[in-house]
Amino acid sequence: MHLSIIIPAYNESDRIRSTLVETMRYLDGQGYKSEIVVVSDGSTDGTKESVEKAFGRSGKVSLKVLEYHPNRGKGYAVRYGMLRAGGAFIMFMDADYAVPIQEVEKGMVLLEKGADIAIASRAIAGSVVEAHQNLFREMSAKIYTFIQNRYLGINYKDTQCGFKIFRAEAAQELFQNQRLKSVIFDPEILWLAKQHGFTVTEFPVYWRHIENSRIVYDSFQKSLFVFQELFRIKKLHR
Repeated sequence: MHLSIIIPAYNESDRIRSTLVETMRYLDGQGYKSEIVVVSDGSTDGTKESVEKAFGRSGKVSLKVLEYHPNRGKGYAVRYGMLRAGGAFIMFMDADYAVPIQEVEKGMVLLEKGADIAIASRAIAGSVVEAHQNLFREMSAKIYTFIQNRYLGINYKDTQCGFKIFRAEAAQELFQNQRLKSVIFDPEILWLAKQHGFTVTEFPVYWRHIENSRIVYDSFQKSLFVFQELFRIKKLHR
């Protein structure tokens, strides 16, 4: 198995089919063996059944749907899938297809050249953002990233883009040690990568904002939760 793709999903039955169609069409055209692992994170809308019914016979690409209850958070779902993948390269991508699957080629080239981890970035030269988030969310993200980088001692312009690819050895080491279950697992993984001496490279991608996000921080309480999670990272690994 050359490439494993993990897709965390929480009540995504309405749009995950199109994501899988595009992803499988791309993988069918490649000369290597691949798999897609959809992790239904406590979905209550029939996400698992919807995928199985539509892709019961997936053809060349191996497709698995894993599900558990109750909902435990995106970080838990990604970890659950990453530790059960069989590829030499293991990546995770969001179910909303904000980044086209073809962009994986850029990350795979970086891994083939020796990087341990390649992360997509919407904020570096060469990236294309077709549809932006609203101004408040973009400004909030910049403030969060500034604080995050200084607190963790890392230096990435964009840690929250849901499109990251790992060598299997790095994935196993890092996700076994992951502690956060929430959406803030990305900076935890990148901080752990620094602690373990793994090389991380950023690559530009095409990205478009998709409405109806399953993860919305639209109140002071929810925004505060993000920072509470961030400041737990070092404490969890003492």
